[in-house]
Amino acid sequence: MAFTIIANVSESWLDRMHSWHIELFLVPTVLLTLDTLVLDLLLVACIFCSPVLRQETRYLLLANTLVADMTFASVNLAMVTYTVLRVPVQRVACEVAMAVTITAYCCAVLGVTFMVVDTYMAVRWPLHYDSILPPSRARKLSAGLWLLASMYPLSLIIILEALEEDAPQRLALCLVLITVGALGKEMMVGLHMFFTIGALLCFLIIIYCYVRLYVVTRRSGIWQQRYSRARVTVLSHGVLLLLYFMPGLVFTVELALFEHKHMAGQPNIWVNITNMSVFMLLPRALAPFLYGLRYREIYKTLKQLLFKRRQLNQVNTVS
Repeated sequence: MAFTIIANVSESWLDRMHSWHIELFLVPTVLLTLDTLVLDLLLVACIFCSPVLRQETRYLLLANTLVADMTFASVNLAMVTYTVLRVPVQRVACEVAMAVTITAYCCAVLGVTFMVVDTYMAVRWPLHYDSILPPSRARKLSAGLWLLASMYPLSLIIILEALEEDAPQRLALCLVLITVGALGKEMMVGLHMFFTIGALLCFLIIIYCYVRLYVVTRRSGIWQQRYSRARVTVLSHGVLLLLYFMPGLVFTVELALFEHKHMAGQPNIWVNITNMSVFMLLPRALAPFLYGLRYREIYKTLKQLLFKRRQLNQVNTVS
């Protein structure tokens, strides 16, 4: 029954899209995705090519988040391209893309949350920090984040495959919203609880860590100057965290519109395409600037790598 609804809604949305110029949404999608992939790949290469950086827990957690962002941006680009160009997609491929997208998005949010926790622990217990979160434990934590983030989307695919018989092999559109919105009210309740509880826990953990960091460090003098590094760092991280959580809120609104029969047409299509093309990609395009390049060690390593490559190119040109 679910795949029948998915197929019908996909055909209905496809008919409405014929008269719109939604191919324009490919422009911000491609630009933001390229920015994410190029900068994130450079930062991840800096971290893993440097023996010093890859022994630091905070940089391993950052690399894990950047890998999740690159995975999300790549699959999201494929889904937006197929949607905008109105190319039919194999049902199994659509399910895999949906699972990877949700997993990568949740893993990135969890990764950002644990990066804040890592900063709090480094400031709160500096003498015991290396024993609490050594690099080996950070690698296990990163693998655990991927496992935790993949449990729910994989269970959705298993349920869909187990309940459906004679499901269509091809879908007119491959959108997470249509697939999730067609699961029924009982599954929707569980989905809302999953996202709401997860987002609320991450938000509360982040707020607690930042408040405790301020309480612990307020007498150190790092907050006295209006444009001190601590103030700018907290501000930039706050903006980035807001951008990471905002698409989830927009997706919740999309689900509400999808369930409302009178609002399930044009408004929902525009909101969904805008969310996929802009809102979900914006924090990932800004993360290298607001997180990665603000670390002095990463910036210096990247500068050295680029400088050495420039020197080698000059030597090769001269020779």
